[in-house]
Amino acid sequence: MLVLTRKPRQQIMIGDNITINVVEVQGESVRIAIDAPRDIKIYRGEIYRAIQEENQKAAAPLEKIDLHAALPK
Repeated sequence: MLVLTRKPRQQIMIGDNITINVVEVQGESVRIAIDAPRDIKIYRGEIYRAIQEENQKAAAPLEKIDLHAALPK
C-alpha cells in the first residue's frame, strides 16, 4: 500500500488518465475529487463491500429441494 501526504489543491496521478484532487481538509474529513474515464467504476469502500456481499449471495448455490417429497402419495 502506498501512503501519501497531500495538501488541499494537490493531486495524485494514477496512470495516465486518473487524477485524485484534494479539495478540502476539515478535521478528520478529507474531500477529494476524482477525474477518471467513464468506464472506470468508482465506489466508496462500504458500497463496494455491500455490492460484493450481494454478488456472493446471488452466486451461492440454492437449497436443494426434494421434489419427490412434495409429490402427493
